[in-house]
Amino acid sequence: MHTKAFPYVGLLGFLWGTNLVVMRVGVGQFDPVVFVGVRLLLASLAFVAVYTFSSRRKLPTDRRLWLYATFLGIVSTAIPMTAIVSSLTYQSSGITALLITTAPAYITIAAHFFLPDEQMNLRKLLGVFLALGGAALIVLRGESGLPDIAQGSPIGYALVISAMLFETAGTILIRRQMQQFSAFDVTAVRLTIAGLTVMPIAVLLRGFDLSQVTSSGWFSLVYATLIGAFSAQILAFHVTKRFGATAFSLTSYVIPVVAAITGVLWLNETITVWMMLGMVFIGSGILLINGRRSLKLMPNP
Repeated sequence: MHTKAFPYVGLLGFLWGTNLVVMRVGVGQFDPVVFVGVRLLLASLAFVAVYTFSSRRKLPTDRRLWLYATFLGIVSTAIPMTAIVSSLTYQSSGITALLITTAPAYITIAAHFFLPDEQMNLRKLLGVFLALGGAALIVLRGESGLPDIAQGSPIGYALVISAMLFETAGTILIRRQMQQFSAFDVTAVRLTIAGLTVMPIAVLLRGFDLSQVTSSGWFSLVYATLIGAFSAQILAFHVTKRFGATAFSLTSYVIPVVAAITGVLWLNETITVWMMLGMVFIGSGILLINGRRSLKLMPNP
């Protein structure tokens, strides 16, 4: 792993780790699907403002960019983001973060088949088994990470795992087909399409009642929009494009540590021995997957 990737990986892991905890505050006041829809549309407006007032940014017109970014917006943004936010109604941000940490295992398997420069070997295979084994331990133990819920819900687990599979598809697409595109333009189209996909569904299926939202709920929404959706999505695309899919997967190593500590300090979530053991298995797997791997740097967007 090239050392130049580490600051980007650490920052992205911190942003997404704290974002999980902040979003758990929001889903206590918003319907999860409405929360995601509003968050995505607000992030889209931020991009619109940049295109409107910045002389350096022009609205992208490349048809291939719009085609691929639309795919990312639906398959790798709208679906997994809704699934992850919804999972926070069933379990702690720490549990959700730990399951997100298994992303390198899915990415490594997919990269073996679709990315010629990131093939599977025995070390990576062992890492995949360790990472998925750590997740299985948490699921089989029924950990919720919440002090008032003794048994975690299979629905919460399934939502996060499904989200990781959809995210994997997007990561592979970026590496194979999207190296020449601007991270900013792709993210703008991606989030806009995702918002236009989620918001109508949210209104039709869940309604749009915001009467119960307090100042903490609005703070959660703004933070999730500007940090988790706007800033972090641009950074995520940049990391994947410049340093590779395996480098991007390292962010999942930082996310659970940040989310678990922040969740305990802010929301009184719990960390059990089994969660820590699961984290050790997953972390060991990630180290095996990524260790001694030299990634070719990609050009800046």
